[in-house]
Amino acid sequence: MADRTVSDLVVERLSAWGVDRVFGYSGDGIDGVMGALRRAGKPAFVQARHEEAAAFMAVGHAKYTGGPGVCVSTQGPGAVHLLNGLYDAKLDGKPVVAVVGQQASTVLGSAYQQEIDLVRLFGDVCAQFVQVAHTPEQLPMLIDRAFRTALATRSPTCVILPHDVQNAPAPDPGTHRHGVMMTSPGLRPARLIPYEDDLREAAALLDAGERVAIMVGQGAYGAADEVVELAERLGAGITTSLLGKPVLDEDLPFHTGVMGHLGTTASAELMRDCDTLLLIGTNDPWTEFYPAPGQARAVQIDVDGRQLGVRYPVEVPLLGDAAETVRALLGMVATRRDRAWRDRVESSVRKWREIAQARAGAAAEPMNPQHVVRSLNGHLPADARVAVDVGSVVYWYARHLRLPRGVPAHLSSTLASMGCGIPYGIAAKESTPQRPVVVLTGDGAMQMTGLAELVTVAARWRDWADPRFVVCVLNNRDLAEVSWEQRETEGEPRFGASQELPEVPYAGYADLLGLRGVRVTSAAEMAGAWEAALTADRPVVIDAVVDPAVPLLPPGQPFEKVKAMYAGLAAEGGVQAVRAEAHLRRERADEGYDDPREGD
Repeated sequence: MADRTVSDLVVERLSAWGVDRVFGYSGDGIDGVMGALRRAGKPAFVQARHEEAAAFMAVGHAKYTGGPGVCVSTQGPGAVHLLNGLYDAKLDGKPVVAVVGQQASTVLGSAYQQEIDLVRLFGDVCAQFVQVAHTPEQLPMLIDRAFRTALATRSPTCVILPHDVQNAPAPDPGTHRHGVMMTSPGLRPARLIPYEDDLREAAALLDAGERVAIMVGQGAYGAADEVVELAERLGAGITTSLLGKPVLDEDLPFHTGVMGHLGTTASAELMRDCDTLLLIGTNDPWTEFYPAPGQARAVQIDVDGRQLGVRYPVEVPLLGDAAETVRALLGMVATRRDRAWRDRVESSVRKWREIAQARAGAAAEPMNPQHVVRSLNGHLPADARVAVDVGSVVYWYARHLRLPRGVPAHLSSTLASMGCGIPYGIAAKESTPQRPVVVLTGDGAMQMTGLAELVTVAARWRDWADPRFVVCVLNNRDLAEVSWEQRETEGEPRFGASQELPEVPYAGYADLLGLRGVRVTSAAEMAGAWEAALTADRPVVIDAVVDPAVPLLPPGQPFEKVKAMYAGLAAEGGVQAVRAEAHLRRERADEGYDDPREGD
């Protein structure tokens, strides 16, 4: 096709928005755009094995780079497959643009093959912007609005391109007439700072508190130095949401670690005992682990006014950028001399670190999953990027992995969708191929999407400047997080038919693909496995065989909150349940609890 088409215009506009790569899977409904990508040679096209994984890659790109991720798909089933990844972007607040094909305009409404009402399909997940291109003149305006909206609202957007519109001649760029919108690409961030009176009110509230806690989320990226200085002045303790874990150095003596169900005992104590709470860039949903309503006076900082006061009663809401707002507060708060609260916080942190070390070192059959993740400490390169899939591995990442300062780590947090890990890792690697990547995943997620997307790794790794791409699979042949949820929330025994996973030779599969596989069954072998994997000349899969009986225990809970676990294990019976109860009682004793036994 010699003439310039609308598809060529779309691809040119993607480049104008600074897009380096798009993730997707082809099909006849998007062939026009595929042809334009081939002709242009850029942006690069990254072929996933499935559209869901392509959408996850686009989300991962947005998370690791801060720029908009782009995914493309054909109509019908291809479009449907994008939904899960796009919901991940929506719930974690990341800019993603989906370019989706559609049947020719002339057949729409006829119940044609693969015809789906795509505006309705994407109407919720892309609620901020989803539009169909009806005429060539609507491009590039629709592309510009899709990107601008995705960036401004930190959400996914969608442009739907019927096949005939894709292949129509590109409109004259000099068109100037009524009804044709001429737009331009580009959006620059701006400073957003609260009014001074509000800042002074917030500073006075923080100064009046005797036991200040600071909770940090992903919105505090770029504000680490300011947050630490503010904590020092206030004598405050710091905790983070799961998404906020990479923001601050967890070696700080007053950093209590991640809060919530998968958090630490120190974070639970910080939230339980504080009288003042400062929330910075967080919308964490684990509200039962926040201070009790009325216990603490609260200030919240967020760049999105819709998030202010939605998780905890906030006395002073501050609409502003985290770094700018905290920097302004630093000039208004007094330096605290009384160190009693800070001393309590640091004591809690030391106690938690002892508990965590003991738990990871406890014997298990054949290997403790906590040890597997904890043993990565000291081996993780300073320039690494980490991707974490969803499942029990998230607990061990949250509690045991110490990220070197500047090492980003991302996962599907709010949607909490299994299958994101390797797609995220691929996105991280494609954006900075000179940096090593580590993916932490479970066998459930690996079987869901990981095995397929490992094919993508095998197809692309030779083009990477640094070939290191390490996938560590916690192999326990169990959907462990759900098994423990069945016990904890329902008091039910593990349902084997739903929870047991088939045995898969993950290391052997890696070898089959021309990668390298390492199977580990002993704690003594883990340090060597990490070292070998992170110095290898190709991607490596570590098949770490671990014990499903290690409990996913929420921190600091009275017996009434965990007795259902014991009931579920008692009803379950068998060797694994007996071992699981022993682990549970040992970890409860670590926290100072002496739980009664059945019949006591």
